[in-house]
This record gives sequence, structure tokens and C-alpha cells, in this order.
Amino acid sequence: MDISVVVPLFNEADSLPELAEWIDRVMAANGFSYEVIFVDDGSTDGSWDVIASLTEKFPSMRGISFRRNYGKSPALNTGFRAAQGDVVITMDADLQDSPDEIPELYRMITEDGYDLVSGWKKKRYDPLSKTIPTKLFNATARKVSGIKNLHDFNCGLKAYRGEVVKHIEVYGDMHRYIPYLAKNAGFGKIGEKVVQHQARKYGVTKFGLDRFVNGYLDLATLWFTGKFGAKPMHFFGLLGSLMFFIGLVAVMVVGFGKLYAVWAGHAYRLVTESPYFFLALTMMVLGTMLFLTGFLGELIVRNSAGRNNYEIKDTINPL
Repeated sequence: MDISVVVPLFNEADSLPELAEWIDRVMAANGFSYEVIFVDDGSTDGSWDVIASLTEKFPSMRGISFRRNYGKSPALNTGFRAAQGDVVITMDADLQDSPDEIPELYRMITEDGYDLVSGWKKKRYDPLSKTIPTKLFNATARKVSGIKNLHDFNCGLKAYRGEVVKHIEVYGDMHRYIPYLAKNAGFGKIGEKVVQHQARKYGVTKFGLDRFVNGYLDLATLWFTGKFGAKPMHFFGLLGSLMFFIGLVAVMVVGFGKLYAVWAGHAYRLVTESPYFFLALTMMVLGTMLFLTGFLGELIVRNSAGRNNYEIKDTINPL
């Protein structure tokens, strides 16, 4: 099968018939063998009934329904597990992603050799309350992930080699960082294509400022687990040792100051009357706690069943 199209959705009953017709028209015009996997994320507006009628009209379309709303990442992950195509295309169900982009995305994967191609909605029809946070978010994501050539990490329209989606796990709200997940899994040839962004025709946007805040927290989590997930001692041990050393030096300075005052016959205060003494002790305690945190994290990693799960690209003369 050439293409699997994965469409996560929540309350998009009005747009689904038009989207299905559009996808089928594009596939037929280009001679692609395909499937469309609609993943209904607990819709309450009758979207599942619409999907059921579409699967009767189009045999290449199928649906998966969640019992309740779990989020876009679980919907995508479920769709990825079910996809059978050589190339997997993801798009939103609100008609803001154009199926006309599919042939070129497919070509970039199959002919140009990209592992992943992300859409870039260079000209957007969103309000400023969405576009400005999106620009800040993407700038931060480029810096942290090291994927400098992507302008729109969160674009729903993406194409993947089939192998890629089988080797990444999308959970929580990590759908915003699928290119970063793919890079961490060893799929480093990531490209971008300027795609058409259309104004929303039906329904209302699901965007909220809470997603913007949560996006930064998820990015921090992904950066930390990607960099120190298998070696927590490198982070906590270094930070703890540094804090302990600074606190120890500070305690010694306070102590030597007291001894010097006694030796020189100067007036002096008790060491415990100095706030610097307690600050130094606090740093030593925190440093010790951070070091022990790293040590315990290292013990957990070393005893984890998945500590040596490495992605193997290929083998020659396997036994």
C-alpha cells in the first residue's frame, strides 16, 4: 500500500464528508493505493456516525473510536500502530490542511529520501492570539531540539516513512514534538514543505493558552529525557557536586573568618549569627540531595528492563 492517511479528530462531524471526498479525489487522480484511518477522540457531536457512513461509501477508509477524549497524541499513536502504508500522512480533520499537498509530500519521502517532512503554514489565517504564541513556541523548539530548518513543529500535516511511525511513541501532548522524537530515534533526515493553510470552515478551534504553557513543559521533559534519561547521574551528580563544593567553600570562609578574628583579638560574632553560614549549609544539604537523586536515578536506569533497547537500522550477515 502506498499511503496511509491518519486523521485524529474531536467533534468534526461537519467537515468529515468533504474531507473524505477530497482525499479520495486526490488519491484517484494520482493512482495511489491508500487507506484513511479516522481516529475519533471521544467526539460527542455524531462524528462516529459520520465515519461509519463514510467507511460504507469508501472501502479504503476505516475508523477507530475512543471511549472518551484522551487527546491528539494518543489518537496519533493509535493511528500509527494501525497504519500499513509505505508512507504515512497525518492531517487534521478541520479542512485547514489541504489533501492536495499529499502527492508532493509522498514524492519527498519516496524520491528525496526524507524520513519525515513537516508542513509549514507560512501564511496563516489564525488570530494573533494563536500566531504570536506559535512563533515563540517554534523558535524555542528549534533551539532546544537542534532541528534548525523547521518553522512549524506543530503543523498537523506531516509525512513519514512507514518505518518512522513504528519506532516512535507519541504520548501525553508530545504530538507537537514528533520531529524531535523522530530525531531522538535516529531518523535525522527531516525536511519541510510550505503548505497551504485554509481558514476554518466548520466548528471552532481547539487551541487554548494552556496548550502553549504545557508545550514548554513537555519540551523541557523531552529535552531532559533525551539528554539525561539514560544517565541521570551526569545531570544531578554534577549539579549536586557543584552546589556541595560551593557550600563547603562558603562554610570554610565563614569558619576561617571566625578563627582569624579570635587569633587577631578582634571582636567577633558567633558563626551561627551569620546568615552566610546557614546559606552555605543549605547549599551543602541540597547538593547532597541532588547527588543522591542522581545516584538513585542511576540505580533505576541500570535495573530497567529497557535500558539496552537500541534502534538497529540494519544488519549484514545476521546469525
